[in-house]
Amino acid sequence: MQSIYPVLLCGGSGTRLWPLSRKSYPKQFSPLIDAHSLFQASAVRMSGKTQSLSFNAPVILTNSDFRFIVTEQLTEVGIDPGAILIEPQGRNTAPAILAAALYLSKSDPDAIMLIAPSDHVVPDAGAFHGVVEQGLAAVEKGQLVTFGITPDRPETGYGYLELSKKPDGSGAPIALSKFVEKPDATTAKKMLKAGNFLWNGGIFLCRASEIIAAFKAHSPDLIDPVQASINNAKTDLGFLRLAPDDWSNCNDISIDYAVMERADNLSVVPFTSAWSDLGGWDAVWRETNPDKDGVSTSGPATAIDCENTLLRSESETLEVVGIGLKNIMAIAMNDAVLVADMNRAQDVKLAVSALSAKGATQAVAFPKDHRPWGWFESLVVGDRFQVKRIVVHPGAALSLQSHVHRSEHWIVVEGTAKVTIDDKVQLVTENQSVYIPLGAVHRMENPGKVPMVLIEVQTGAYVGEDDIVRYEDVYARE
Repeated sequence: MQSIYPVLLCGGSGTRLWPLSRKSYPKQFSPLIDAHSLFQASAVRMSGKTQSLSFNAPVILTNSDFRFIVTEQLTEVGIDPGAILIEPQGRNTAPAILAAALYLSKSDPDAIMLIAPSDHVVPDAGAFHGVVEQGLAAVEKGQLVTFGITPDRPETGYGYLELSKKPDGSGAPIALSKFVEKPDATTAKKMLKAGNFLWNGGIFLCRASEIIAAFKAHSPDLIDPVQASINNAKTDLGFLRLAPDDWSNCNDISIDYAVMERADNLSVVPFTSAWSDLGGWDAVWRETNPDKDGVSTSGPATAIDCENTLLRSESETLEVVGIGLKNIMAIAMNDAVLVADMNRAQDVKLAVSALSAKGATQAVAFPKDHRPWGWFESLVVGDRFQVKRIVVHPGAALSLQSHVHRSEHWIVVEGTAKVTIDDKVQLVTENQSVYIPLGAVHRMENPGKVPMVLIEVQTGAYVGEDDIVRYEDVYARE
C-alpha cells in the first residue's frame, strides 16, 4: 500500500462566483453543490485508505484570514491536518507547492505528494483514486505526473494539455508535449476533435525530492527565499507561519510557468470521470442537475416558465422568483444580488471590479463575518447604532476587550453565555440580557455543548469593527 501526502491549496478568492465567493470568504469554503464545502469534499476525497492507497494527514497551504475556517471545516468532517502552513501574502502556486515539498522533505525526502486545489468538484472519488494509482507507476520512474481531464465540450475557460498521442483508454500515463493557454472557440473545437488535448486540472503527483529538483533546475531563484521562510517560520496555535520577510522575496508565479512548462519529465494520466473547477456560475448550473427545461434552483427559489436558468437564494428569508427567463443566472444574498446572461458567466469578475471602484463593501466582504470563535452578521446598521446576530461555538470565547465609542446590550436567544463585565462574571441564559457600559472590560464565552446565539445591540458615536481594545485573546490576535 502506497503512502501519499495530500497537499491542499486554499488561498484563492474566486471572484467569478461573486456574490457567494468573496475575498473574505472564497468559494472553496462554501457548500456550492451539497452539504459539504468544496474544501471539505477535497479533504475527504484525499483521506483514509483504499486497497492500494493510504493517505496521510493533509498539508494545507492557506493565509492567516482563513486559518480558523480551515481548522473548523476539517473538524466538521473528522480530519486532523498534518500541518497548516500560513502564507504571509499571496505568491501564487509555485512558492506554495515548493514550501510544502521542502517541509515534507525534512522528515521524508521520498514523500509522494498529491497536490490539488481545494475548490474542484470530483463526484466519483473511486475513479479519482484509480487515476492516482495509475500515476504512481510514472512517479516511480522519476516523473512529475499531472492529470488531464477528458473534455466533453470545446471549453474556452480552461487551459489544455497537449499529449504526445491520443489516450488509448487504458489510463496509462502519456508523455506531455506542451501546455496550451486558454483557446478561442474555433481552436477549442479543433482540439476537441483531435483527441489528444485534455483540460489542465492543476492536480499533480510527484516525489518531494523530484519537484524540489525541478525547482532547482528551472526556478532556482525560489529555493532560497522559500527555504528561509520555512527555517525562520514560527509556530502559532498549531499553525506554521512562514517568515514574511523571506516570503516577500519570492516571485509571484504559478507552478505551470515556474516548473511544469519547462520540465522534460512530465507525464499525464487521463481522467475520464466528471470534474469541474466551478470557474463560473454556468459551471455551477451544469453541476446542480438542471431539470428537463434546463432549470436549476437552490434555496428559496421558484422558476415559472423558465429555460436554461439558474435561480439561487442564499438567504433563508429571501425568495427568488423567475418568470419567463431564458439563459439567465440570478444569485441572491442578504446584501447583494447578481442577475446576468448565462453567456456572460466569465464576466462576473467585472462586477467585483466595478463595486471595488465605488468602494462598496460587497466587493470583498462576506455578509457573515467568520471568526475563530464563530461568526456574526449585521442585521441593521444606523448612524449611531447596529444590531448583530452572533453565533459562538461550544467552548469558544471572544477576546477580553473594551470599546471607546460604544456600549452594548446582549440578548441570549439560544444556549447559555458566560459573561464577564469588569470584575463580575455571570451566566446568561435564553431570554436574558446584560448591558455592557462604554469602556467596560468584558468577554463573552460559550461554556455549553451547543452553539450559543445572541442578539447584540450597539449604540454610540462609532460602531466600526476597529473600535476594539484587546487585553487577552486565546486566538493570539492583535
